[in-house]
Amino acid sequence: MGRLFGFVGLMIVVGVGAYIYIGQVRTITPQGSSPTAAIAVTAVRNDLMAIANAERHFFASNGKYATLNELRANSAITSGRGDYNYSAEILDSNFTITAVYSGTDPHAPKRISVNDAMEIKTE
Repeated sequence: MGRLFGFVGLMIVVGVGAYIYIGQVRTITPQGSSPTAAIAVTAVRNDLMAIANAERHFFASNGKYATLNELRANSAITSGRGDYNYSAEILDSNFTITAVYSGTDPHAPKRISVNDAMEIKTE
């Protein structure tokens, strides 16, 4: 009888653990999106943060924000990642770096951007 209660208890714990695990996987990977797409989006967000940091360093050194070509010439950034291409809107006092998706996955974010306040927006 004691073994039966132990086994039932074990099955309940495994069931609750599986339920929590599946919920977290769905949070990480939006419905319909593949894990590969989730990894690519994370990489693009990291690239955007690196570009924004490079812009801030360039501004601290030169008193103005750089174009993406200037940052590429200094080997400070990459030009894009997979199906995402990077572009920049540079003004005197702020900037916005945007990654635009050109692939075929309908669930992938179409635009991811970061601004001079280091805020990432996903559309």
